[in-house]
Parts: sequence; structure tokens; C-alpha cells
Amino acid sequence: MNTYSALALQMDCSAVNHLPDRAAVQQAMMSALERVDNLIAGSKGFISTFSGDTLKLVVLPEYFLTGFPMGESIDAWRSKACIEIDGPEYRRLGELASSRGVYISGNAYELDPHFPNLYFQTSFIINDEGQVILRYRRLISMFAPTPHDVMSKYLEVYGEDSLFPVVDTPLGRLACVASEEILYPEIARSLATRGAEVLLHSSSEVGSPRPTPKNIAKCARAYENMCYVISSNTSAILHSPVPQNSTQGHSQVVDYKGQVLTEAYTGESMVAHAMIDIERLREARTKPAMTNLIARQRLSLFRSTYELNGFYPEDTLINKDGDIVTPDRSHFMEQQSLVIAKLKKAGLI
Repeated sequence: MNTYSALALQMDCSAVNHLPDRAAVQQAMMSALERVDNLIAGSKGFISTFSGDTLKLVVLPEYFLTGFPMGESIDAWRSKACIEIDGPEYRRLGELASSRGVYISGNAYELDPHFPNLYFQTSFIINDEGQVILRYRRLISMFAPTPHDVMSKYLEVYGEDSLFPVVDTPLGRLACVASEEILYPEIARSLATRGAEVLLHSSSEVGSPRPTPKNIAKCARAYENMCYVISSNTSAILHSPVPQNSTQGHSQVVDYKGQVLTEAYTGESMVAHAMIDIERLREARTKPAMTNLIARQRLSLFRSTYELNGFYPEDTLINKDGDIVTPDRSHFMEQQSLVIAKLKKAGLI
């Protein structure tokens, strides 16, 4: 498929923190999925009528199912708001993708039977036949467990290739970046060096007419990796004590030259849709030129840099007996404080 239309669907999300139990949360999640279906159907119809283009790829915002934990413990959030890897939510998403004829990418809090004491924030891609074809577990998070926190055991189960997955599809080689990870160049670069051409970015970020860190980063990641970035932001987050319109706008499609092709304003919106031209991207990547930043990478220069000790360590949720521990939320801030102290002692900050 040479060209196709992709949409960063900007939609309201309903927080579930106020709901009394899992049954109520389950009902809220299924209601959210019905709204997703309606919004995709309406967006696809309008795009076809307006421009004659066929919508083939939809990126949903972060928190579209549940919102985010606000004070709940790891145990409480796991029981209340996390989904199974083969649960009804994924089955329903598969049905939506198949019936609407689109690929769907999003992000959810997910359980893993290999790590029953934890949960992971997972970005996923479902193809237009309804199959989950990629799972990416967020690697850098301020207040949630990640594979890096149990790295040795995670690699025993899933292997190195699981950390930065890329899937080859008729729409190009797709990969996911979760939320604030767009701020970390190493994440996108690791995906690009594994062939990623389109980065699907589910986000929930501040809305402002001023340049925001994530908006700046989206263009930078696209340009430096010669890839498309399709970034979907939440509009309002309902039923939350945080002012609901703090996250607005900035859903966008950025091309491989770092140019914003389209961007949504505030509120629920399908404005952030644009044509993706994979063949032009591939042509640009194969031309000897100053602008071919992928082919000009000298990655071996940086090996010693990334082997430096003193930064955030792996396996912080594995105790001395080799058991995985369920952390308090305070664990993550405490770990960061230890890193800061170590870097200060070394004279690096």
C-alpha cells in the first residue's frame, strides 16, 4: 500500500478512580470502547466524503480506557483497572478494527501472568483482521512498573527482541512510543534502527498555545529518525480532580522531515488526519545525502556513554532473594533520589 490515511483520534477519556469496584470499571471500559467505535465510524465516513481518502490507521490517546491511577496502590490499580492480555477489551477492539477495516493502536494498563504482582503500561497494534500484532511495554515511567524494573526476569521470559518491537505490515513498519517516552531520543532511535517507519504515539499531555516539550519532541523524533509520528492526545479527562481541560489539542501527524502535516485544536476531533506515503519515506532513506540521518549514524561512538554506571539501575523490583516485589508508589521517587545523589557525588550534576 503506497499511501493511506492515518488519524490521531483526539477524544475525551473517563477516569475510573471514583468508581466503586471492578464491575463498574468493566462497564465503563466497555462503554468507552463503544464510543471509540462510533468515533472511528464517523471519522472514517467524513474523511472519505471530504477528501476521498481511505482511513486505514487510527491511533487512540493514552488513558482512553480508564484514566490513570491517582493515589491507588499498585495492588489496588491492578485489581481495579488493568486488563488481561486476552481479555474482553482486546477482543472488542479486534472486532472494531475488523468491522471498520482499520489498524488500531492504543495504550492500556495490562496484566501479565509471568509477573502477577505487577502490571505494565502497554501500547498495542491491532490489524484490520482484528489480531493483536504488536505489544510494546513502556520502559520509562515515573510511577509505574516497567520491564526495566525486572529486566533480568523479563528477558528470561520474552528475550531482547521484546523491548523494542517493530512489526512489518502493508502500512509500513510500525512501532509504538508511549506517552512521555517521546521525550527520550533513545526510545525512538532504538525503534528506528530496527526498521520502524511509523511511530504510533498514544499520549495524554498538557494543552497550550506555547511550544510544549512533547510537541517539540515529536518533530525532533520524526526528523532525526526519518519516520512519521502519529500522536494522539486526550481532550478532556472527565471525572478527575485535575481540571478536565488541562489536556487538549496537539494530536498531530508529523512527516519524516519533521513537518507537522495536520494538528487538532481543542475538544474531541478528527482533524489530525493525513496521508502517509511510505514509498517516499523509503526513497529518502536510500538516498546518499546530508539529510539521510539514518544512514549517517555512527552508533559505535556512543557505546561507552550508554555503558556508564550511575544512572537509573535495572532490576530495582527484584529483591536479594531473586523475588519480584510489589512496590509502594514512593519507590519510584526514592529510586530517582538515589540516582540524583549518586550523580551529585560523582560531580556529574
